[in-house]
Amino acid sequence: MFYVYILYSPREKLFYNGYTENLKSRLELHNQGLVTATKPYRPWRLVCYTAFEDMKLAKDFEKFLKTGSGKAFAYKRLVDSVALKKDRIHGSGVPKP
Repeated sequence: MFYVYILYSPREKLFYNGYTENLKSRLELHNQGLVTATKPYRPWRLVCYTAFEDMKLAKDFEKFLKTGSGKAFAYKRLVDSVALKKDRIHGSGVPKP
């Protein structure tokens, strides 16, 4: 399987999305600081992932999520925006998926 995932940094209040074939390992790499793009924003929490059988579909979906329309779609349909709004106000963190 191929995974497209959305991470959330409660400390920095930002999202990151990516693609991987091993979701658990990739999340560990992000939280260990071994991914340059996400290292300064640790810790990361997995808030959403989608599994694909086809690698091209997964990569295309990840690319889409990085566009303005894709971000709007993700925030409206894939991410629990109520929980994230609460996190911004109270610092309570994102519920575990």
